[in-house]
Amino acid sequence: MLMPELPEVESIKLQLKRYFVGHKVENLEIKNPKIFSGNPKDIEGAMVTDIRRFGKVLVFDFDNGYSVVSHIKLTGQFLYRGPNLKNPPEISKKVTGGLGGSHTHVIFHLDNEGKLFYNDVRRFGWVRVVKTAEVEQIDFIKKLGPEPFSGLTMDKFVQMLSKTRRAVKVVIMDQTQMSGVGNIYANDALFLAKIDPKRPANSLEGQEVKALYDATHEVLENGMKYGGASELAFVTPDGREGGYQNHTLVYGKEGQLCPGEKSVKIQKYMLGGRGTYWCPGVQK
Repeated sequence: MLMPELPEVESIKLQLKRYFVGHKVENLEIKNPKIFSGNPKDIEGAMVTDIRRFGKVLVFDFDNGYSVVSHIKLTGQFLYRGPNLKNPPEISKKVTGGLGGSHTHVIFHLDNEGKLFYNDVRRFGWVRVVKTAEVEQIDFIKKLGPEPFSGLTMDKFVQMLSKTRRAVKVVIMDQTQMSGVGNIYANDALFLAKIDPKRPANSLEGQEVKALYDATHEVLENGMKYGGASELAFVTPDGREGGYQNHTLVYGKEGQLCPGEKSVKIQKYMLGGRGTYWCPGVQK
């Protein structure tokens, strides 16, 4: 299953900074209490001042010392409609049930007739109201490793790989070691770096480690450039799909000819419970 990764959640964050920040929450409508925790009254009447991201987790900060923390998991979607999005596009068919339908679980009713909907078909995601000062003490966030674009230095990356014999793909997807990288971008980064996903992490040599460090940044940057990947349910708050699924290097391309070795077909196997795509002609 595809869970939104750093590029997808970053794309959500950037749009919500444009659309949601500056709005006041007049009423928080909880349609499904099972995915919500905290007191809705704590943010009613408060204004959104910032949107932050920790790995794959979103945080909405308010001007009264409270925040909303959300992990959208597999199929969660935040969708905005209001005055900050004039002439909204047609909503993707991936928004099952539309806005306010059976798969809408939380509605932020905003000033100036704005609305932010939280939809989630699988209902694995969650939305939580907490004090802003407590956000970084939430167990899930506290355990996150450094991010590729903030905190993950080359030295830390070397240390992360050198201390374990686990498969390198499993290590770079471990959110406690490095946050934000999931299956799509791990597959493509390893292909770009020409490294076999099964290799023990501590078997990588100096140039290979640098190649993987650089490749990880490159594929994540491409993911953000194309607005994320919409393989399963990911959409941005304006209701559009991302486009990276049309630009993957090896992910999802089992049986197709390898872009780096035209005489070899891309293969797939399971590693750490996840579908792993690789080119045996390129990745060693």
